[in-house]
Amino acid sequence: MEDAITRKEHEEFAKRIDEENHRQNRRIETLEETVRQISDLTATVKELAVNMKNMLTEQEKQGARLAKIESKDGEMWRTVVTHILTAVIGGIIAFVFAKIGM
Repeated sequence: MEDAITRKEHEEFAKRIDEENHRQNRRIETLEETVRQISDLTATVKELAVNMKNMLTEQEKQGARLAKIESKDGEMWRTVVTHILTAVIGGIIAFVFAKIGM
């Protein structure tokens, strides 16, 4: 029975196996925590992407409304200028007709 080991050798072997199991369990726990954090981060990034998409949509809507408001003021200004020019030209024509006796 040369292959037999002593009780002390067996206990030392069992102790080392238990220590290795404990070390590996700690590593697995660390990896599980890391995976959980990555999962949380992924969910947060997805939520952020959705929020940014919603913000972009809202900005586009606001941009369209702003362009409409700005163009409305421009249209009103062009209308006022047109009326003023029409009145000035009409006045000049009336003055010319008055001078030539018509």
